[in-house]
Amino acid sequence: MDRHPTTVKLTRRRLVASAFALFGASAVTISSATADRTLVVADAATEERLLELPVDDGERVTLEYTHSVERTPVEDVYAVDGDELRAVKSVFHSFGAGLPTDVTRTDEGYVVDGTSRHDELYVVPGSIAGHELVVGDDRYDLVGIADGGVVLFLTDRTAGDAFAADRLSSVVTPQPRGSSLEHKSTD
Repeated sequence: MDRHPTTVKLTRRRLVASAFALFGASAVTISSATADRTLVVADAATEERLLELPVDDGERVTLEYTHSVERTPVEDVYAVDGDELRAVKSVFHSFGAGLPTDVTRTDEGYVVDGTSRHDELYVVPGSIAGHELVVGDDRYDLVGIADGGVVLFLTDRTAGDAFAADRLSSVVTPQPRGSSLEHKSTD
């Protein structure tokens, strides 16, 4: 048995590859840590954090679901505004229970401009409604990650948030539009 450590010769190729690997890892860490805030989706009853997503001030956050009676799509669009989620607009395609009637008809559908601001936004994801959270190009199936009501809120982005978001991203993977969210077990 050879007890001597193996010597690795540092070639130019290994040095360049190591530098690129280090630079790439640093760039990913820096880019994920530069977001202004963290959007947290937590279990409403236990406060367990289910998702932590980096967001910038002004970034759009959309809740998409199917109206339970009309069976038509609804989009509630919010913008990150400091420590709050500011309602931008709601878009829907038919009138039904709970939907406003003072609307503007556009190519998008019926649109209502938002006026409310939320420190916390409560949602009860349902299998019929199929609630999804859309942030940037990423889509998250709230029904798949929650056992009941959830609360969305913003926190200041810290190094701890960046670490937690990286850890959570290995558990919950965003899915392209139209596919269901894959919830991976860490066990």
